[in-house]
Amino acid sequence: MSAIIPINSLTTPLPLDELFESCAPLEIEIGCGKGRFLTTRAQKNPQLRYLGIERMRARVGRVEKKIKRLNLKNVRILRLEAFYTFYYLLPVRSVRTVYVFFPDPWPKRHHRGRRLFEPLFLDTLCARLEVGGTIQIATDHAEYFTKIRETFAADTRFIETEAMERAPDEQTEFEHIFRSQGLAIGQCAYQLCDTPIPHLPPLTIPPEMEPRANA
Repeated sequence: MSAIIPINSLTTPLPLDELFESCAPLEIEIGCGKGRFLTTRAQKNPQLRYLGIERMRARVGRVEKKIKRLNLKNVRILRLEAFYTFYYLLPVRSVRTVYVFFPDPWPKRHHRGRRLFEPLFLDTLCARLEVGGTIQIATDHAEYFTKIRETFAADTRFIETEAMERAPDEQTEFEHIFRSQGLAIGQCAYQLCDTPIPHLPPLTIPPEMEPRANA
């Protein structure tokens, strides 16, 4: 059985209980890259379910090979845009923890609208995280880190909590590079309060940002 989840509909929530062998709590890594963090966490926590979201085809293939080599039964991979996945493909209040390590900072001013941590993504988090669920974030980009913290601080549905410390074998490939260069890494984490589930209207997105499941 392939660890890669097939996309049969771009607007129907995934049948998570059919895709995994258990109904355990779900943790998701956005931008799982080559799978270093994802597979290590899955090995250490076989009682949990893990979903990696990654856009690049080559990386998805490498992660699947690693999952098979390690014989991990609690990991699946989805090749699709992360924001769109959270908006349409995850059931309501279905995720316990989200990990976002070293997201693209889109440093050019005219590209900053493409950043993940915008108010609409926080609305989506409120709909998909369990009450008490958390999001763990790390970035080497100081300006983006400040902006992320400002965005969460302005949203009373979240409270700041302790950021996790990752063991060396849990650090992503990017993190190893940044730490070897002596770069400062900003880390923060936020927990969802008991708040109503927000209504998410249909997305209006430009054609170039539309999801492409098989591209």
